[in-house]
Amino acid sequence: MKVILLKDVKKQGKKDDIIDVSDGYATNYLIKNKLAVAYSKKSAEVLDSQIEKRNDEEQKLVDSYNEIKKKLEDKEVVFQVKTGKDDRVFGTISSKQISSELEKMGYKIDKKCILLDHAIDSLGTHNVMVKLHKKVEFKIKVLLKK
Repeated sequence: MKVILLKDVKKQGKKDDIIDVSDGYATNYLIKNKLAVAYSKKSAEVLDSQIEKRNDEEQKLVDSYNEIKKKLEDKEVVFQVKTGKDDRVFGTISSKQISSELEKMGYKIDKKCILLDHAIDSLGTHNVMVKLHKKVEFKIKVLLKK
């Protein structure tokens, strides 16, 4: 029996896959537990429209993230920090601090999207990777000054 998976099923397939399984497995487990629906022309049309709708929404999201990318690539996030002996910075700048500073500038970016490969603990300019989506990633400049 052919079925369309509604959710990921271990060792069978991912969501939206069309798979062939035995009739008993399909009716007694997959369909009963709402993990799949029986394959038909109507269900295939519904699946196609859902996939198309999802792709359109994702494209709109990627476009909006690209707009943010264009605006932020040229900007610099500046932090006034206290320094001690030999211009060593007290503490480090975290992704949460960068996120809150960007929010003050008018860009709401989650701290989880800001990827720090090393601690920002010295004066000067540092390049920080921002990954908004798997298709949209860019670097911003973070400047630490006295």
